[in-house]
Amino acid sequence: MTRTEHPPLARALGRVPSGLYIVTAVGEGGPMGFLGSFVQQVGFEPPTLVVAVGHDRAHLAAMRETGAFAVSVLDPASKGLMAQFYKPPSAGADPFGGLETVRTPAGQWALASALAWIECQVVAEQDVGDHVAVFGRATAGALIREGDPLVHLRRNGFSY
Repeated sequence: MTRTEHPPLARALGRVPSGLYIVTAVGEGGPMGFLGSFVQQVGFEPPTLVVAVGHDRAHLAAMRETGAFAVSVLDPASKGLMAQFYKPPSAGADPFGGLETVRTPAGQWALASALAWIECQVVAEQDVGDHVAVFGRATAGALIREGDPLVHLRRNGFSY
């Protein structure tokens, strides 16, 4: 099957929109981040987000270790931030090199030029196949400027 000939379920799942975010956590080796699109608010009281993290990601271990993470919400003006987080940085490289960051009240890192950031304290997790859904109670946040977030659609719902 070619890339454009995805099964009907994959094509349907690909039409479920998601945002684009830089999810950050501080682990043993320092701050780290990844480009995430599986992020959603799932509760109002208390305000709660869920972030899906691949089992093999060091970020998951950092979230478990510190019990916290931050989400930087991207918009068209901050779209260029994604490139730095597509892949893990080279050994010894600063994943935030050249980027302006802010420290959240609990010491997480967020991107100063994003549309907004939200800090979360981990409250639960659930294994969901190839990812772990990490639930976080939103404890702090800032809208850096007015605007609309980036929205992403996949070609199919079976892969990135």
